Amino acid sequence: MRGSGKPFLHTSGSSVVGDDARGDAVSEQIYDEETPFTPMDTREDRVAINNQVRRAGIDDAVRSVVIVPSMIYGEALGLPTDSDQLPQIIRKSREVGAGVHVGKGVNRWSNVHIRDLAQLYLLALTKAPSASYFFAENGEESYGDIAIAVSKALGFGGKTVSWSAEDAIAELGDWARFAIASNSRVRAVHARNLLGWKPAEESLLDWIEIHLK
Repeated sequence: MRGSGKPFLHTSGSSVVGDDARGDAVSEQIYDEETPFTPMDTREDRVAINNQVRRAGIDDAVRSVVIVPSMIYGEALGLPTDSDQLPQIIRKSREVGAGVHVGKGVNRWSNVHIRDLAQLYLLALTKAPSASYFFAENGEESYGDIAIAVSKALGFGGKTVSWSAEDAIAELGDWARFAIASNSRVRAVHARNLLGWKPAEESLLDWIEIHLK
């Protein structure tokens, strides 16, 4: 691809800025694409890959682009149709008969609808400069509020229960620590300002209320 001008898009994830809150603390740190951060140990390799892809855009004349989605919701049209975080919360909530969050559930994650994310990819293909880096988000929620919404949608009346970080990690592996027990609060400043991205889909909580049964 070197010198061809063809885009090389790499998908990362906003867990790269996640912390080790274990559901018990809300972080006041909000990141945009220019904010320095130190990744958790489990995310260091992911960050190294992101940096390597971006360096290729500078050193090797490859039009490389890194897109960093936050929590994805909505139903995709391809295979598979589900993402990871919300489906795991829904699965566990069905299992226990209540909306589930890790720890106190005060940890917050930014989120993005899959159709809005698809539009960002289309814009990146045609407009993104080499070595660029884009967060993808259109709002944020706490896992506690997500648990309440899931509980209501599944007919559990808003009842929630706490899933200990230790039990969640034992069941789901270390993925639970950085995906559903951490804070990941990001702002898609570059996507909006450089690409003109305008997310327009319903919010995460609205999507749960309307579509989850």
